[in-house]
Amino acid sequence: MAHYIGPGKALDPEKYCIILPNQLGNGLSTSPHNIDGDQAMENFPALSIGDDVVAQYRLLSEKFNINQLQLVTGWSMGAQQTLEWAIRYPDMVKRAAPIAGTAQCTPHNALYVDVFCEALISDPAFNHGAYTDSHSCEMGLKRLAHVFALMGVSAELYKQQLWQRLGFESKQAFLEGFWEAWFKPMDPNALLVMARKWQRGDSSQHANNDLALALQSIKAKTFMIGFENDMFVPPADLLYEQKHIQHSELKLLPSLMGHFAMLGLFEEDFQAIDGLFSELLAS
Repeated sequence: MAHYIGPGKALDPEKYCIILPNQLGNGLSTSPHNIDGDQAMENFPALSIGDDVVAQYRLLSEKFNINQLQLVTGWSMGAQQTLEWAIRYPDMVKRAAPIAGTAQCTPHNALYVDVFCEALISDPAFNHGAYTDSHSCEMGLKRLAHVFALMGVSAELYKQQLWQRLGFESKQAFLEGFWEAWFKPMDPNALLVMARKWQRGDSSQHANNDLALALQSIKAKTFMIGFENDMFVPPADLLYEQKHIQHSELKLLPSLMGHFAMLGLFEEDFQAIDGLFSELLAS
């Protein structure tokens, strides 16, 4: 029997566990805007995907005495964490399902992160990270929202005006009601810390910077899950890594929601992802 760690879920240390790395960070982590002192705001230290996974490992092994995981899964940066888990702790992870993410940040995504960051820091209110109210950086957050709107879903979604399926009457309404509404409440310094963590993500360091060798160390049954129309993490990037993982399959879903198909806003996307989890757990 398996449990997963998430809101409202009990954890039985006597049973195997499924974890979603992103969930472990919710409510448990320190951020630039919720800490005082020398590490607050623009002085917050750089973090890595490895830092996340080590913290998660210590929580599970030291606090809950869990030493075997039936499934580790996560989306985007959560996929980076999933692969880090499978590489760093190969005997602990039995199954892995990284979704739309890679063990090593690609040059294209590294460039995207630079654009992502420039959208925020170009706002005069950002003030080198020393702003007093994150809401004062509305211009930068709006620019960031539009950058994600450009790359987060497929070009075909815009051509077919599929924002109507989400309840929006126009492209402008979609930009404002979906993308801007998502990003405007966020904290710029926290976003920058996460962006740089994404950019530096590289699990090849566990094999003397040999990515293929690092991926070959994975023992977990792995579904490398991606979205055919993903402009962040296109299928070719996933295939490049998947072919080095011994017990793995590449699973591609066709959603026009692109990278953000993981949100399950289209019912068929939710059903397809859920079906892959069921298939992997049954293996």
